[in-house]
Amino acid sequence: MLTLRLINEETDRVIRGLEKKHFKGAKEAIEKVQEVDRLRRETQQKLDKTKQDAKLLAAQIGQLMKQGDKEQAEQVKEQVAALKQADKTLQEKMDAAEQELTNLLCAIPNIPCELVPEGADASANVVVKEGGVKPQLGADAQCHWDLCKKYNLIDFDLGVKVTGAGFPIYIGKMARLQRALEAFFLEEARKSGYLEVQPPYVVNEASGYGTGQLPDKEGQMYHVNMDNLYLIPTAEVPVTNIFRDVILDESELPIKRCAYSACFRREAGSYGKDVRGLNRLHQFDKVEIVRIDTPQHSYESLDEMLVHVEGLMKQLELPYRILRLCGGDMSFTSAICYDFEVWSAAQERWLEVSSVSNFESYQANRLKCRYRRAEDKKIELCHTLNGSALALPRIVAAIIENNQTPEGIRIPKCLVPYCGFEILDDKNF
Repeated sequence: MLTLRLINEETDRVIRGLEKKHFKGAKEAIEKVQEVDRLRRETQQKLDKTKQDAKLLAAQIGQLMKQGDKEQAEQVKEQVAALKQADKTLQEKMDAAEQELTNLLCAIPNIPCELVPEGADASANVVVKEGGVKPQLGADAQCHWDLCKKYNLIDFDLGVKVTGAGFPIYIGKMARLQRALEAFFLEEARKSGYLEVQPPYVVNEASGYGTGQLPDKEGQMYHVNMDNLYLIPTAEVPVTNIFRDVILDESELPIKRCAYSACFRREAGSYGKDVRGLNRLHQFDKVEIVRIDTPQHSYESLDEMLVHVEGLMKQLELPYRILRLCGGDMSFTSAICYDFEVWSAAQERWLEVSSVSNFESYQANRLKCRYRRAEDKKIELCHTLNGSALALPRIVAAIIENNQTPEGIRIPKCLVPYCGFEILDDKNF
């Protein structure tokens, strides 16, 4: 969440940033935060004074008793009791103000950095780079859901039987290709200096709050009611929360972590052609890269993450483009976000396969993830970053569609050592 220091010292910039993100009632929301913050600080001052007054008076009681002035001592006791009651009332007022302040701050998104373009929706996103060559398929080219049925690679109907729509079952060589992609992505991350971790697939409320999924996106997550746990929508959540309530030394930064996980998303409200086949699932696999860095270095880290993801696209021989998202199309928590899309030749459309974001100090403030500066030992908030490297379903869809041949589906060369075959066909063993 935004810091009170930023809101109070750079109020106009914060309001402009929220308006750029098309956050309704930006000015009113910030004014309300400042009003409650003033009330909280005034109450704290009164509370501190009553505590001090009570302490000074209490010190007099023993002396009065020694002097035999019991009547005066009793009067002072009554004054101390009255101050303690006032103290209790002020504490309750203080607690209420702090809770209201937290609720208000949690409802306000991060502000975008200056590089973020203006715009209300995806139509205003800026294409910053394109790479690869779009394949020219014949008139008989098929979409991935037809090819998967033809070669018995993925059974969508069986997934519906076992669980429901959006939970496909991968078969034979396709299951092996899934494992190959996961291993390839993790190995490339290791080569780039990311330490692999294997996180839990469920998290508690504090973790969801720390990375911003709660209270903003609880409707999009699967909730285990009995234990009050949430299935993760991305490995970003557990991996970033490793550093919740931690003070790091500046010499440790940047911290680089990667993780494979299954991801679970309710995707409430999704329908139509955009959800067919692998285009949108409730469960899918993904490798995530996460960085914790200093404010001075975080945008250099962001650039390095973009280069890493682009390198994966090139090795997979997929046509891709990189978009810088406009203010109105960004997530609640990001300060800047780049989307990677691959070209799906049979569907003739771009499919998003990665988002790479810098959250600046927004997540770190919620997480209380801080570092100790080397020069003066001062404690500051870290910057957090994360990116998909990569999400499998749409990558698989693009590989299947773009590489279809009369003999089967050609496997990118970089994956052959990991999966052990060069063609996806109906010879599944």
